[in-house]
Amino acid sequence: MKKILFSSALFLLIISCSEKTENKPLENNVVDNVGSSTSLKSGRGKGNMVLDIYTELLKNDKKLQKLEKKIEDINKETNVVISDYETIINKSDSYYNDANELTRSIIDSMTKKEIEKEIKFSSERYDLKTKKIKDLIVKINQNTSIIKDQHTIFKIKKTLPEIEKYQDAHPLKTDSLENFVNKQNQLLSELKNLK
Repeated sequence: MKKILFSSALFLLIISCSEKTENKPLENNVVDNVGSSTSLKSGRGKGNMVLDIYTELLKNDKKLQKLEKKIEDINKETNVVISDYETIINKSDSYYNDANELTRSIIDSMTKKEIEKEIKFSSERYDLKTKKIKDLIVKINQNTSIIKDQHTIFKIKKTLPEIEKYQDAHPLKTDSLENFVNKQNQLLSELKNLK
């Protein structure tokens, strides 16, 4: 008898677990259009709901698409603009480092000091020539970081209203949870009374 009662109670518990919740959306919104597999991934930390919602917004917004294209273009152009300068400067820096390394092997101290002085003079002259270029490259890199930060902030601000719409469209009711707790309590009561 106990086994039958326990099996019945377990069956009721399993059935009640599989009941659908009553938290259906009141209206369709952007977040509902984000793929369910994407939302599941986000819950596990493998996706990003902000980016997923933003991508969904991008699909139908020409202004956003233009903005994204501008940002993409400026990022590509940044690399092109500074790469030639950095290549030349890096080769020169590398040359001076290698020259200083080679002078360490010179045994004659007078000759060694003389060549070190020439290397230093040439390096300092080159640093003066390239100072403005290096400063501009630093400024470009700073601006790139600021653009990236502002872009991230914009995405968050643009998607915040969408998640709030989603929350409003999916009011969480406690009815089904309370009913389930009652079923659990009934089962617990039956289990406690079994002898």
